[in-house]
Amino acid sequence: MINVRRVWLIRHGQSESNAGLPTNGPGAAPLTALGREQAARMAATFTAPPDLIVSSPFVRARQTAEATAERFPRVPYEEWPVEEFTYLGRLHGPQTTGEQRRPFAEAYWARADPGYVNGGDGESFKALITRVRAFLDRLADRPEEGLIAVFTHGIFMKAVIWSLFTGVTDPDAAAMRGFRRFNGACDIPNCAVTELWRPNGPYGFRVVGGGTTHLAEVSTTQGTASSAALD
Repeated sequence: MINVRRVWLIRHGQSESNAGLPTNGPGAAPLTALGREQAARMAATFTAPPDLIVSSPFVRARQTAEATAERFPRVPYEEWPVEEFTYLGRLHGPQTTGEQRRPFAEAYWARADPGYVNGGDGESFKALITRVRAFLDRLADRPEEGLIAVFTHGIFMKAVIWSLFTGVTDPDAAAMRGFRRFNGACDIPNCAVTELWRPNGPYGFRVVGGGTTHLAEVSTTQGTASSAALD
């Protein structure tokens, strides 16, 4: 019998920064009214309680997770370092908009230096990938056998997907440029869900290529046969 660990990576709802409003640093932007509505709708999509609710410490992720935590008050809640990639450091100044920060962001990515720390206290690209791999290791070590719901951020989600696809753990300049292309080609809307699953055996986490919630639930035997056919 194949035991599967399932993880939902959930991007936060619309934040004030997403809406083009000025914010006071990368972690402080709250949800907009639309973002709160998206969080409530996200909570309503769960057909059963998850085994664990995880959130980034950033305000917009915590506010998105709150709706699910309130619906399932008995489910454990933890905050993990799954926050957004804060590569601008001090250049992500108070009361600035995404448009005002855009030239600094473009300069950072054009530099293509995975070890560079921007603005004095930014996060390097190498540090992001190290954080992603630590997150995957932590998930693998968890005792839960059911669903883990992780409320996180767009670039972090993309970094998880990219790292699993490429196997890169120590990125060089070429890998960083490759991630930038992937980042531009991959769209993760607010409150979008990317599912990971990890069967027992020699394989690590896999990215689910598409959702199947629109299908009727199949038996364990059918599911196992379908999985085996893909190996």
